Amino acid sequence: MSLFLLTFVSLYAGMHYYAFRKVNAAFPLTTLGTVALVAWMTLMILAPILVRFIEREGIETVAVPLAVVGYTWMGFLFLFCVTMMMIDLARLLLWLGGLCFQREALVFVTARQAFLFAAFLSFGITIYGYLEAQAVRLEKIVIPTSKLPPSIKSFRIVQISDVHLGLIIREQRLEKIIREIEMAQPDLLVSTGDLVDGQMDGMTSLSDMLGKVHTPFGKIAVTGNHEWYAGAKNSLDFTRQAGFSVLQGELLDVSGIITVAGVDDPAGARFKSGKINEEELLKKAPNGRFVLLVKHRPVAAKQSVGFFDLQLSGHIHKGQIYPFGLVTKLFYPVKTGLSWIFDTCFLYVSRGTGTWGPPIRFLAPPEVTVIDLVRRY
Repeated sequence: MSLFLLTFVSLYAGMHYYAFRKVNAAFPLTTLGTVALVAWMTLMILAPILVRFIEREGIETVAVPLAVVGYTWMGFLFLFCVTMMMIDLARLLLWLGGLCFQREALVFVTARQAFLFAAFLSFGITIYGYLEAQAVRLEKIVIPTSKLPPSIKSFRIVQISDVHLGLIIREQRLEKIIREIEMAQPDLLVSTGDLVDGQMDGMTSLSDMLGKVHTPFGKIAVTGNHEWYAGAKNSLDFTRQAGFSVLQGELLDVSGIITVAGVDDPAGARFKSGKINEEELLKKAPNGRFVLLVKHRPVAAKQSVGFFDLQLSGHIHKGQIYPFGLVTKLFYPVKTGLSWIFDTCFLYVSRGTGTWGPPIRFLAPPEVTVIDLVRRY
């Protein structure tokens, strides 16, 4: 078992144990109730793993409902545990306050009241988050630059990121995303990784849908970590069948207007992907040309500063379900949206267009991003 899988199962099992204790404190369980709840929780802990095995066997009629139920439960449980922990923290502070002032601590809610409050609040947020995940927003930014050719007044790039096409995100969701893309009328479409998630079998209809999206200057993609987890060959075949040029440590000249540099996600190193020196790649870009760096993870390498004008990234989903964004900030301390970095270039970090895991978003709505490069005189 990989370290990641072992850590995930341990943490997820710990969340279930915490929730089990809260259920039992609020509604003392009978033997039958204990067995039933333990069986349900065991199934939910194993669901993400079972989904992958069943998916590989091609049994989508079982994999899809199990994925929807299992991952929705994951989101609900996360919200429930966070809410209960906040209540427990408040109780602890009141107890400590009572010790400090030598008074009896105020017990403001019973175990049952706390459980019911957390359960109903989490359920409500889960329903809202499911609806929020469906409502793709169009985000628009303008980047002034003197590096466009004199004949070009503006150039429109549309970014999608972290779509995670797979068992949960299928034709209906993709249709909404494509509608937003087409409404934006891009000159160039860019996917900043994690276009796919899981097995690629039976997804020809999705690649066909994307393949019908036509832009004057093409479609460009880079790998995210999930392209490698899902299987590099099938993922890259799917992306290319959808009409994207996949840049893996390569430069692409876009009709003399801009230069695009695309690099593989570091996850590829585990799968023997050739490591490309980003700095050396960017140094090959033509002088005086606007350079767009397409890179899945929102890490701006200092050694690359001065060699690109705008970096487009994704990966962190803005946490997807608040307050998980506080955790992602520990690993990627950048803000979502547009930043001016190192006093020389821009970084745009997308909230993501789809969802990973739980099909819900809370305070982190999905987006399709429109970037207008406007010639500055």
